[in-house]
Amino acid sequence: AEVDRRVLQIREIFHFPPPGSDPLAGEVDPAELRWSARVSIGLEQLIGDFRLDGLAYYYRGLAGNANERLACSLIVGASLLTGRGVPIAGELDLKNCLAMLIMDRLGAGGSFAELHPIDFTGDFVLVGHDGPHHVAIADGRPVLRGLSLLHGKRGRGPSVEFAIRHGPVTLLGLTQTFDGRFRFVVAEGESLPGPIPATGNTNTRCRFAPDVRTFLRRWSLAGPTHHFALGVGHQAAVLRKLAGALGVECVDVTAVQNDAP
Repeated sequence: AEVDRRVLQIREIFHFPPPGSDPLAGEVDPAELRWSARVSIGLEQLIGDFRLDGLAYYYRGLAGNANERLACSLIVGASLLTGRGVPIAGELDLKNCLAMLIMDRLGAGGSFAELHPIDFTGDFVLVGHDGPHHVAIADGRPVLRGLSLLHGKRGRGPSVEFAIRHGPVTLLGLTQTFDGRFRFVVAEGESLPGPIPATGNTNTRCRFAPDVRTFLRRWSLAGPTHHFALGVGHQAAVLRKLAGALGVECVDVTAVQNDAP
């Protein structure tokens, strides 16, 4: 009965569209959805038993074993938890889990993300990732697709797809300097309307001042992590204050006015 209720909850939260152009992203198999619901219940129990504020996970091993089946079915439950303020980070990125937690506590959400393809002509970059995401900041109902092969990982199963709400956004990367000190790498931009690939991953069209080419240069020179937290609203000012209180360096790449030649 508990699994039935969780399946119903998932169906109420997510939209289940017909397949798009990606041959790997089809309809969600009912048996895999039910298994993901069971895993979701177990994941919540784990969080409660150990009173966890967040969690990072990753698995890669022999194909088709029980550990793989468990790990590739965490996305739905992890997204539900992330949307409720318990960030779950994929690819075992503990630093990004903390960045997601910071953004969530600021009321900005904080979805697991990286830089995807760049449209230099359109002056925007797609920002997103596979795996669990912050469903509470989705633009409309988040989509659930069934992947016959998870992107960059073993296994198959339901995967979450959406763009975050249109309007102001902030990136927060928690990186480290050469001598082991933490650094915030921050950028403020805008989430734009427009289509995203139907791949079972999140993607948000983001524009950053003064243009995407300059933003990419400044972002890269700041030494960011591969992953970062994508949140709603402009949060750079409060992040600078938080960094000061914590004694952490903060680099706001969109506040830079002059680039070195």
